[in-house]
Amino acid sequence: QVQLEESGGGVVQAGGSLRLSCVPTEVISARRAVAWFRQFPGKARAFVAAINWSGGSTTYADSVKGRFTISTDSAEDTTYLQMNSLMPEDTAVYYCAAVLFSGDRLYRSPMQYDYWGQGTQVTVSS
Repeated sequence: QVQLEESGGGVVQAGGSLRLSCVPTEVISARRAVAWFRQFPGKARAFVAAINWSGGSTTYADSVKGRFTISTDSAEDTTYLQMNSLMPEDTAVYYCAAVLFSGDRLYRSPMQYDYWGQGTQVTVSS
């Protein structure tokens, strides 16, 4: 069963923008970190961005700094990934992941996350 639901993927031209959304399929604790990963064909899932819902701290992969922004909307229990200045190199399946914990921790490894979505395709054309 899908634990998180991603949406917002699609096809855009280089320089365009997309906003991805991630919503839990069931109630989970707000003491969580939520991250976005992406998977290129034939590659392992790579870290994109993470946010701590308690403290609001964020961290980003170097490849997306200044272009992508992760944020939350507690009223909607949603985590967003705003992607601007998209490049063909950003083409991948994007996954949302979450882990519950005590404290203000952030993780960059997919092995640290327990809840996952099904993925949403982002394609950036030249």
